[in-house]
Amino acid sequence: MVAAMTAAHTPDLRVQVAGLTLQNPIMAASGTCGYGEELHPFVDLNCLGAVVVKGLSLKPSRGNPGPRLVETTGGMLNSVGLHNIGIEAFLAEKLPALRRYRTHIVVNFFGDAPAEYAAVAERASDAEGVAALEANISCPNVQHGGMLFSCDPRLTFQVVERVRKVTALPLIVKLSPNVTDITAIARAAEEAGADAVSLINTLMSLAIDLETRTPRLPLGFGGLSGPAIKPLALRMVWQVAQAVRIPVIGLGGIMTGEDALEFVVAGATACQVGTASFVDPAACRKIIAEMTRYLQRHHIATVAELCGTLRFQNVRD
Repeated sequence: MVAAMTAAHTPDLRVQVAGLTLQNPIMAASGTCGYGEELHPFVDLNCLGAVVVKGLSLKPSRGNPGPRLVETTGGMLNSVGLHNIGIEAFLAEKLPALRRYRTHIVVNFFGDAPAEYAAVAERASDAEGVAALEANISCPNVQHGGMLFSCDPRLTFQVVERVRKVTALPLIVKLSPNVTDITAIARAAEEAGADAVSLINTLMSLAIDLETRTPRLPLGFGGLSGPAIKPLALRMVWQVAQAVRIPVIGLGGIMTGEDALEFVVAGATACQVGTASFVDPAACRKIIAEMTRYLQRHHIATVAELCGTLRFQNVRD
């Protein structure tokens, strides 16, 4: 049951995620808002639940050659290649400005071996102003022949366990949809010490230039995001929410407040918004407003009451 509210009341959008109180469920997704301040001319960062900064590695990375983005029907492919300035430059050049915001700052990070993940996490954990960490495990493990950490529960457990030992900060693990059973990966992350999981990351895809009969991205494949992947993301969020006890953060094709609330109903405690910000840099602010209006229209007092309320109708032959 969801509690009723009077028309005179403003809905309570606060949610609890991994030990953090977010003023609303909307988080700017990693890789779509730069290092945070790039979004501020369009959206007051103080109105967001959290900002997840661009993925950081131990050393700077130049990423992939351009072009890096290709529009597709209902979304886009990206092949940025985790271009970033490195953890040290972020702490020295970007984090000081972010400390003036009330919004929680979440550091997304990655590596090519568990020790590298741990090194970045430990360095970020020592810095004032970092509220939580998000481990992107959709990366190849050079110690295991290039297999992605996110594709094997054992590798997922190893990298999360290694990170957990070096940080007391809330630890979110970002999961890839490019797996056979995402619930097995989520359970491995939980068992290794993750405080929450976020899903889904992009889907490996291909766009073709028919005139030249070549891929439209220089390296061939890219990650598909946007509205086209929302139904798949909703299914995976629901499945994972049934399989783990830790909070689930949903993302994948969220363009409106109604989209975000669908993820909440499917079991997500909070949501990340990414590709929508490429279409409209003010998308996060508008999504929060649309969520509020939905709750008011349906006389629902708190957004948290909607979490996991999806009901399946019995279907008989």
